[in-house]
Amino acid sequence: MKPEDFAAVIPALAAAGFAGVNITIPHKQAAFALSDELTLAAQRAGAVNTLVFKNGRILGDNTDGQGFLANLREKNAFPTGPALILGAGGAARAIAAALDAENIPVAITNRSPDRAKTLAETFNLAVIPWEERADLLPGFSLLVNTTSLGMTGQPPLEMPLATAPSDLIVADIVYTPLETPLLAAARAKNLKTVEGLGMLLHQAAPGFAAWFGVTPEVDLELYAIAGASKP
Repeated sequence: MKPEDFAAVIPALAAAGFAGVNITIPHKQAAFALSDELTLAAQRAGAVNTLVFKNGRILGDNTDGQGFLANLREKNAFPTGPALILGAGGAARAIAAALDAENIPVAITNRSPDRAKTLAETFNLAVIPWEERADLLPGFSLLVNTTSLGMTGQPPLEMPLATAPSDLIVADIVYTPLETPLLAAARAKNLKTVEGLGMLLHQAAPGFAAWFGVTPEVDLELYAIAGASKP
């Protein structure tokens, strides 16, 4: 869907009887603006990834942060120290908010420093210059790529790991491919890695429950349906 069509398509889906939709890049801010009501999670994130159509109104929610944390816990990869987030879009906002709520210190770095500064001011986070991201890795317990870099059809993510501490957890929210170049490089250094498919499944479960009244379990069968074995 083209961004310019979003505001017309969503009300049409609601009018056609859809229960709701899941939103991905680049529409999360547009979904936020289009919502009649916003959950606290969506308000904190400033972005919406789940729309629920009910009684002629559009409820906007954000389950990205919830899904991200659930994926970390499922993989026994919850950080014990600060996190560095690459990117400053809707997913970065949601993940920053979720980590902040868990009292995990968070720093942001982005190719566009203005976007990083805006996000950092929202949550009172530290900002690291993009050019210094590799040099400062020793100070972090978790590295998270929230950009589309490394996704199939997108340019690669340049994130050197030479200075990464041995206990660094490397997470990538990209799930096509399941193992991104960043995760492959981390695995080659024997670092703990967390792929993006688990986050995709965990963030979808609350939306499914809101639409159909049934909460799916993120288990081996669900991973198989998604086309992958459970990492």
